[in-house]
Amino acid sequence: METPHINQERIKKFLSEGKRFDKRKLEEFRELEIETGVSKNAEGSARVRLGKTEVLVGIKMNVSTPYPDSPNKGNLMVTAELLPLSSDRFENGPPKFPAIELGRVLDRVVRESGFIDVEKLCIKEGEKVWTVFIDVYSINDDGNIMDAAGFGIIAALKTAKIPKYDEKEEKVLFGELTDNPLPLAKHTPISLTFHKIGKDFIVDPTREEEDISETRITIGSYDGNISSMQKGEKASITLEEMDKILELNEKAWKDLFKKLEKFVK
Repeated sequence: METPHINQERIKKFLSEGKRFDKRKLEEFRELEIETGVSKNAEGSARVRLGKTEVLVGIKMNVSTPYPDSPNKGNLMVTAELLPLSSDRFENGPPKFPAIELGRVLDRVVRESGFIDVEKLCIKEGEKVWTVFIDVYSINDDGNIMDAAGFGIIAALKTAKIPKYDEKEEKVLFGELTDNPLPLAKHTPISLTFHKIGKDFIVDPTREEEDISETRITIGSYDGNISSMQKGEKASITLEEMDKILELNEKAWKDLFKKLEKFVK
């Protein structure tokens, strides 16, 4: 169900005055909660609550053939399912564009940041490597599933363990994990999405605010370095507005990094 037009106009008026319905500042995130180890069958998992938005992230690993252009590197795949139980806007069936876009944007955040050392996932060059599957599931959609899922992916990867592999039988012993964590970089990439509404930019929109977003930019960054950037929606962004977004990203990243550290050491 779309946000009624009268509510959209009220939200725009509030934002033009630097206010939000839930009394947050324009650059302020909702309360964040992360719980790891929520799935017994996954190599790593996390449940994220960002305000009323909730997602689950699971990590699974299997042994497969490397891609021809990267014979000594492991594989990575990120997929997302926007479940009908989380919103009456989502339907059963093959993934629609929003789910495909969500998976691809977050794939870029992880891949381009070099967070996973994929060369250490090689078992036998040109023949066998570990493939890391990252699955995102929406549980409740109250806006900004993109960032909530991004936080969950980092938490799940940081707590994941590599499963046992029987080299003699050449098979993965599913359900049996080693003590070896995934080979991860020391830096922590965080994806943050900025939405333009009128002349203002906000972070972490509610569902109602997201409905009136004219355009958005998702930035993956770590330690002051930007590793990925993806624009969504139709409206354009000026160079001056882009400077403002980058400034907001630097401030928001520091705040979110401290929050993530509390949940994942």
